[in-house]
This record gives sequence, structure tokens and C-alpha cells, in this order.
Amino acid sequence: MTRTPTELAAIASAAVPGLTPAGVATAPDDAADFQSAVLLDDAGKRWRVRSPKHAEASVRLETELHVLRCFTPAVRAELPFLLPNVAGTVRQGNLSTFVYSHVPGSTRSIDQLVAEPGNIAAELGRIMAAIHDLPLELVHSADLPSYSADEFRQRKLNELDQAATTGKIPSSLLLRWENALEDAALWQFQPSVVHGDLHEDQLLIDQARVTGVNGWTDMRIGDPADDFAWLIAANDQRFADSVLESYSVAVQRAPDRHLLRRAALSAEFAVAQWLVRGIAIDDPAVVAEAEEMLAALESDIAEYGGQPISADPPERPHSESVAPISTGEVETSDPVPDSRHDDDAEANAAEIPDEAIVTTGTDDDAEAAPEPGSDADDGPDLDTSRTNDTADQDPAGGADASARPADNDKVTVQPVPADEYPEGDDAVDSGSDPSSDVDSDNGPDSGEEADPDRSPEREVGPDRGDAPDPGTADRQDPVTRTRT
Repeated sequence: MTRTPTELAAIASAAVPGLTPAGVATAPDDAADFQSAVLLDDAGKRWRVRSPKHAEASVRLETELHVLRCFTPAVRAELPFLLPNVAGTVRQGNLSTFVYSHVPGSTRSIDQLVAEPGNIAAELGRIMAAIHDLPLELVHSADLPSYSADEFRQRKLNELDQAATTGKIPSSLLLRWENALEDAALWQFQPSVVHGDLHEDQLLIDQARVTGVNGWTDMRIGDPADDFAWLIAANDQRFADSVLESYSVAVQRAPDRHLLRRAALSAEFAVAQWLVRGIAIDDPAVVAEAEEMLAALESDIAEYGGQPISADPPERPHSESVAPISTGEVETSDPVPDSRHDDDAEANAAEIPDEAIVTTGTDDDAEAAPEPGSDADDGPDLDTSRTNDTADQDPAGGADASARPADNDKVTVQPVPADEYPEGDDAVDSGSDPSSDVDSDNGPDSGEEADPDRSPEREVGPDRGDAPDPGTADRQDPVTRTRT
């Protein structure tokens, strides 16, 4: 229900006996929930009128009436600011309009506060510390909500789930908020009394001092960071830092090093809450506004990174940390020759002393290496294609499955007779490093460099569900050898 300032003045005269309005002006307030006006009566005294636009807002005003009555004269005397008093109320249908005594001062925009002469940031820090140091019993006696740190975090997670069901929240924002809410280190705070709806329109300023604080409809015990969320909109981040510095000195509790991070999360998440609210009250204008704000927020974060909202932001993995997964077991620290290149197989074998070659399998099945020139000279060529275990683990390697050894087969490494060693131009220098012409089983091919743009999510190996490249399959399946 929308009322004009003149109608609000008429309601105020009915709520407060003897009040005769002489002038009226619109006052700033939460436009979605309330209409407010400032009255001047014939005696020159000022009054504030606040009228709800819907039933939920009316309930909040009735809650504020209960809250203000809980501020006893002794508690009010300790506060560095003034609180309004309810002078009268009028109920029309299911809506109640309230009239308050006027508190001197005027409101400022956030940009005006930043540019305000004097140290207004320090003043705001002391005011917020005084609110958070209010006795918890004040909230308990008013039967207002109270949350522990873990209960508050769980409540936010539930609200995030509800926002996700709308299908209108960008996935990047949902992931960003979920990561912050799952960061347990961020939520180790001491609950306190919070205003719950603190922003620039609730603060009355006079000569660089906060003279009064209005809007006590959402007071509760919860996260003190919620009262800092409105400061995130300041164009100069140093202003928020100055407020926090003053607050940390004045407040009677241990410093909270993650307070501004949670405040930034609260400021971002408020847009999602606004969207859910618009859907609940079936207001297309509110929904459209919230969707536009979410799109702008997503764009700003993508371009500028946004405010940090996690205690320990996850580090982006680099390609250096991605290594091929070896499914075999290497029993030597020396490089193992790669038998992928058939033309180098004999040269690799020539560099392995005969007495150092052992066979894989059990001791009972192992055979002694024959002497050069014996009947075994005509034995099979060196076979280092792959082991049985890795054949089973790499069905997508591109080789014919029927050509792979069965589960009970053993791969035997046979020596190459000395008289068949390559000579002349094909001979291998015995002093050369065998690793110079072969690939390491834990790295890329010789001459290749790790791709720095390689996505860290695509790890090598069958465990990720990807078929390995036929060119790299053998690097993952080294033949077991032992050097003595």
C-alpha cells in the first residue's frame, strides 16, 4: 500500500494525541518495505512516521517496537548515540503505522560519508563496536533470533540451496559462494548482538558525528560481519579498512581477521536473497532488477577478481604439478630404456652388462643368463613391450588385446649375444649416458617440453577415464629391471 506524505501526516495526528502537523517531507527508507516522512508540528517539534507497504513489513515494525522497549534507560545511557522512542501507532487492516520521536541529524550517502570532513570512519567504528558489545541478554529477553557460528553458516548454506533452485544464479557465483561457505576457517567468529539492517540510511549524522541509529527491526545474535556489508560498496576501500581499524580497537573482543571477507560475501549474497524475495512475492520488477545486478556482479568478478571472500583462496594448479601416472614399478634409480623405438632396442640392450640382467617372475621360474656363444644365441630378441599388470590396466592403449600376455605369463629379458653387438656406425658409445637417447618413464619424450597451457584437470592415466595417447602408453609401462 502506497501513501502520500500528507496521508502519513494525517495518520500521525491520529496516533499521537495533540500532534498538529504544520509541515511534512519525505524521508529515506527501505523503498521495498516502508514509506517514511518527517513531520513538523505547530510547536516546532519534529516527528518521524514509518508506514509498512505489506504485512511482513508491518510485523518487522512491531518487532522493532518490542526491541526498543528492551533498551532500558540504563542501557541507553551507555550508548554513544541516541535511539528513537515510539510515540504512537495506528492499525489499519493488517498494517500498523508507527510514529517516533525525532532524533537530530540527517542521512548521508556512502560517497558523502567517504568525503565527509573529519574522521567519520573512526566514529563509525566506535558506533558499531558499541552495538556489538550490547549484552546478549538484551536479545534473549526480547525473544529474538540467536545463532552460533556454525548455525549461522548452516543457515547461509540453506539459503544458498534455495537460491540455486531458482535457476537464475550464474554458476560461477554459486561456486564462489559455496567455496566460501565451506571454508571452515572463515567461520571461526564469536557471535554478538548485531543491528541486522545497518546501512547509511539508518545513520543520522551531525557535524561529523553519529547522533542516532534507526531501523532496529532485524536485531539478533549472529555474525558481526553482517553490519559491515554496506561498507563494501564504498568506492574507496581504505574507508572500510579505517572503520575496521577503529572498530578493532574499541570492541571488547578478540580481533576477527576474516571479518571483512565475510562482509564481502554477505554483500554479494544479498543480491541472491533479493532475487529469492522477488520470486516469493511474485514481483517481476524485483526479479528483473536482481537478475541485472547478478549479471553485473558476475561480470565485475570475472574482469577484476572481486573482493576476497575466502580465508584461504584455492591456488590454481600449474602444469608443472601434473606428472604422468606410472602404473608399473621401477626398481632402479637409473633411467630405464624405452623400447618404443624398435630400431634402438638392440643398442639399448648392448649397454646392459650380461651379469646385471635378471628375469621377472618368481625365483623358481628364473633362468640363468646364458653365456655368449651358447645354444641360446638364437634366442628371442629383447622384448620390452609392456608388463602384464599394465596391459590389464590399459585396455585403450591401441594395441591388439589378443597380443598381450595372459595374466599368468611372465616377461623374460634375454641377453643379446656379444658377437651380435652392433659395430661400426651403428655401435653405441659405451661411455654415453643411456638416458640421453631414451625417455624417462616419468616425463615427456626427449626434446619435448611440458605444455604450460595444459589443463590441470586432464591428468594422464586410465584412472581419469581417458584413453592414453598411443605415443605415451609405453612411458607409463616400464619393464622391471634391477641393476647390481
